[in-house]
Amino acid sequence: MSVGADPRPGLRDIEAYDSPQLDVAVRLNTNECPHPLPEDFTDELAAAIHDLPLHRYPDGQMRRLLADLAAASMHPVEGVWAANGSNEILTELLQAYGGPGRRAALFEPTYLLHSRLARLTHTEVEHLALPRNFVLGDAEVGAVVAASPDIVFVCSPNNPTGNAQPLSAIVAIAKALPNALVIVDEAYGEFAPAASAQALIATNPNIAITRTFSKAFALAGARIGYLLAAPEVVADVQRVRLPYHLSALTQTAGIVALRHREEASALLGAIRVQRDRISRELRTLPRVTVYPSDANFVLFVPPVDAGAVWKGLLDRGVLVRDLSTVVPNALRVTAGTEPETDSFLIAIKEVLAA
Repeated sequence: MSVGADPRPGLRDIEAYDSPQLDVAVRLNTNECPHPLPEDFTDELAAAIHDLPLHRYPDGQMRRLLADLAAASMHPVEGVWAANGSNEILTELLQAYGGPGRRAALFEPTYLLHSRLARLTHTEVEHLALPRNFVLGDAEVGAVVAASPDIVFVCSPNNPTGNAQPLSAIVAIAKALPNALVIVDEAYGEFAPAASAQALIATNPNIAITRTFSKAFALAGARIGYLLAAPEVVADVQRVRLPYHLSALTQTAGIVALRHREEASALLGAIRVQRDRISRELRTLPRVTVYPSDANFVLFVPPVDAGAVWKGLLDRGVLVRDLSTVVPNALRVTAGTEPETDSFLIAIKEVLAA
């Protein structure tokens, strides 16, 4: 017997999104930046927050933050937008360009939130497959063009596989589907700047890029995402956004973080070193498959059951992500600090030797 109001049809078939954490010594399962920004950042942020008039609404147009983002990204300010994490940007794009009677195409395996957000916005999803090497090629471009979607998701570098996608494939999709919005999710883009699709926007205004402060700016806790696109796309997003959607606290965190982008860039280099070290060490282990990564994590397939390896690592205080339901028998490990990487490498060698 139903009690209370009835939700929309199908809603209760969707589980609430949850990403629980375990209390372990070495947490390498969520692709966060392992290093905080320096103390002078936190001091400057604390001083800036102290002076905020929190009894007033924030700047609904986020003028200071967008101007600073435009300058840092070298993109026209009319084509820049920000929201509460890149997931909110993706939701706004789906609200503007998706919805009932419209369809989004994506290439799997990829970021699970793309299909989830499409479903929540009543957007039909066309599931296409990446090839065995996870790199978009002519066949995949042909398949998505044949599907004729209204939105195409391209995750580059791709999560969970780690590889960037060829710019030639992104251009081919955008040109063959001029009336579709091609969303390039560059949440990990700062780890592979040469692979960014940003330069394509000027000649392909149906390409939109989403990015985040969570990885490259070490601000996962602040929840800031942003959009680089043609001004017309940003204008459409403004039509669906909520009023005063980004708090004064969040805007200030972004503004101060952009002043410290050189320090953030230095952290990227340290993370790449550990990512490459993980890849190199894993490749020395017998029968371990390691996929190339342009992100801050490494996807690998152990020679034995991934679930058992995951548990063995957890027993040794190291938490990684079991992605065997997405990529057969695969685990994903985030590049951590040097000591965290030490702990992971010691633990994985022990587990596989047992």
